[in-house]
Amino acid sequence: MRLLASQIAAATGGTLHGPDATVDSASIDSRSARPGQLFVPIVAARDGHDFIPSAVQAGAPVYLTDRAPDPALGATAVQVADTAEALADLGRFVRAGLPGSVVGVTGSVGKTSTKDLLAGVLGTTFRTAASEKSFNNELGLPLTLLGAPDDTEAVVLEMGARGVGHIAQLCSIASPTVGVLTRVEAVHLEMFGSLDDVAQAKGELVEALPADGLAVLNADHPVVAAMTSRTSARVLTYGVDPGADVRATDIVLDDELRASFTLHSPWGTTAVRLGARGEHQVSNALAAAAAGGGIGVPIEKIAEGLLGANLSGLRMELSTTAAGVTIINDAYNANPTSMAAGLSALARIDAGRRFAVLGTMAELGDDSAAAHREVADQAVALGVTVIAVDEPAYGAGVTHVSGVDGAVDALGDLRSGDAVLVKGSRVAALERVAQALA
Repeated sequence: MRLLASQIAAATGGTLHGPDATVDSASIDSRSARPGQLFVPIVAARDGHDFIPSAVQAGAPVYLTDRAPDPALGATAVQVADTAEALADLGRFVRAGLPGSVVGVTGSVGKTSTKDLLAGVLGTTFRTAASEKSFNNELGLPLTLLGAPDDTEAVVLEMGARGVGHIAQLCSIASPTVGVLTRVEAVHLEMFGSLDDVAQAKGELVEALPADGLAVLNADHPVVAAMTSRTSARVLTYGVDPGADVRATDIVLDDELRASFTLHSPWGTTAVRLGARGEHQVSNALAAAAAGGGIGVPIEKIAEGLLGANLSGLRMELSTTAAGVTIINDAYNANPTSMAAGLSALARIDAGRRFAVLGTMAELGDDSAAAHREVADQAVALGVTVIAVDEPAYGAGVTHVSGVDGAVDALGDLRSGDAVLVKGSRVAALERVAQALA
């Protein structure tokens, strides 16, 4: 979104130092800053103010600062009281000027894939902007708004939370007109405390919707379906539940784990084929279909968008090595629900032997040890050999190794027809195993 430095100063209550330059987006990372961007230094473990010179050198014409600007840098400065708060204020300012739909997507699992699928659906009909990767917090969300082109007609914003009140904070910036909820699961309990707290936090999205807005709720998940009572907005439900407003029947997976199904909706019925892999993506696709159809995307365009959507990386990426080994790289994140989906996908692969290289499932709280053992038991029941990387909680009956090299060594001499799932929480960075195997 093109903004003048004077507009930035007015929106943030800041003081302008220098000429009234123009920016077209914003960055908080000097390493990826590009010409024309506003640089916002964030004070965290490292102080972003130390990297202002690098950002200016990379082409940032304007930067925020909570300190006295340095005229020698040769760029325009906007001096503010708090750079993070100023970034949020800029998000609010840009959001106020957006004329179309703003869709918030949240849930314990599936929100990034749902966001990607919805961006594909809306992009068939509207000029659409969406969160990159998993830019879903108080920094990433306003960055997405600031990066939306001037002619944007719809925005899709992923919303994450570390506790009760965080989704409400994001909604105060984004003012969503549509809210999509995927699932509420016992994940990130180290931060939330209980499943009830997770539900309370995720439901803040539907509570923030205006009366003329739209809430899209998962009919297959009772905790989410019950959130109808927490909103005054119109509600559309989705799922395989026969009573769902938007539902799927006749679900079939092909040899590369891509689902096809019949989509039933208030706007008609059509055949759908997904580019995304895994049967669990059907639910995410239904959420995207409900939100898209609810704001005017024709049903044939919904099917087109679901097929052509570009998903974020490290999510059910399927490849075959030169030796004929199938690799499922699903290493972006992990929790008990997504682990079960990954193992189910692996079990559907036509393979001689099946292996799962599993890293830790982080932030599960007091149930962590039991959850890891349950995943190991699920794998064994499916005939999958588990290689646990730096996570003893998977228990006995699996192979325990340390690091990437240990995992690769434990897999031994893979042969044509074998299949390997690689999955763990982000902190495990197990995509390195997939890369080594490839």
